[in-house]
Amino acid sequence: MPEWLAQARQGVTDLVGDQAAEWDLAGLLPTETLRTLGKLGLLCAEVSPAYGGVGANSSENGVLTAHVGSLCSSLRSVMTSQGMAAWTIQRLGDARQRQEYLPRLTGGELAAVAFSEREAGSDVTALTTRIRADGDTVVVDGRKTWTTVARYADLIVVFGRYGDEGAAVVVPAETPGVTVRPVPNPSGCRAAGHADVDLDAVRLPASAVLGGGGQQLQLLVTTALSYGRISVAWGCVGILRACLLAAGSHAGTRRQFGRPLAEHQLVARHLAELMAAEQAATRVCEHASRCWDERSPEMVIATVLAKYIGSTEAARGAAAAVQVLASAGAQDGHVVARAYRDAKLMELIEGSSEICQLILAQHAVAQSH
Repeated sequence: MPEWLAQARQGVTDLVGDQAAEWDLAGLLPTETLRTLGKLGLLCAEVSPAYGGVGANSSENGVLTAHVGSLCSSLRSVMTSQGMAAWTIQRLGDARQRQEYLPRLTGGELAAVAFSEREAGSDVTALTTRIRADGDTVVVDGRKTWTTVARYADLIVVFGRYGDEGAAVVVPAETPGVTVRPVPNPSGCRAAGHADVDLDAVRLPASAVLGGGGQQLQLLVTTALSYGRISVAWGCVGILRACLLAAGSHAGTRRQFGRPLAEHQLVARHLAELMAAEQAATRVCEHASRCWDERSPEMVIATVLAKYIGSTEAARGAAAAVQVLASAGAQDGHVVARAYRDAKLMELIEGSSEICQLILAQHAVAQSH
């Protein structure tokens, strides 16, 4: 493990300490903690050192993401959002835009990425947000829902229609016409800053449109989603590790009928399945990250597979951990109770399990011809 990565893992552990439960119950992360991690370049670790980043590859960033996910899924969600924003800017932005925005993301500013609308979730073709050219400016109108980190964000990368095609535009959160409304009482990742974002005649310089706009809408969104999916997948590895640690510790020390719970076969089965799930999720994530690092043609399908297996195994594993701990783990604030709620959300975001299944099925059919 590179020295920077070992130091980063320890630094995050020290920053989080035993506060994750408190953050979850309050539904709020301390912004000073987020900005500290941002200034260290750890919220988007794959950004090049030329822009103030760490320059991690996908495999290294995955290890860091899993570690953060094992401590606090809300904090990991911020990493996912910041990384998606940086990845989108790197992929779609021109040289001037990369130079303008990326150092801000490695310098302590926070970013959200706004895709979803009330009638446009998995179906990106249903987006109604409009980005309209007006001289040397653009005007943005739309309603975005469930935008992670929007509550904390300095910048919001907004996806919408641009004429007959699509575009992504970088919107400072303080711009007139931007209204951020926190989602009340989210079931999972409660402290991740989920919010609805209203954009009413938001006027920006045309230079805020990444790459000048005019990209295919589906491809545009998939570019950012791919990063989000692999980040969520690694975060699910962290959820499984937290559950395995908690369930193993409890089952090894809690005694029932004169012997430790772990010696009861039905409980032992839960532990075995948790361990197998953590190992399976880790292996598919490692493969997906290798595909990213090698720019393999398998990258897209490997990422979808990792997200699907990671999220479904995390949801199943968290439920098993709650079962093992019983009433001890059924209390709000306990690590496995938090994991149970967070893992379910992972099956919904960045492409639901059903969307992942459809993509995998289509790939299986294509491979058979």
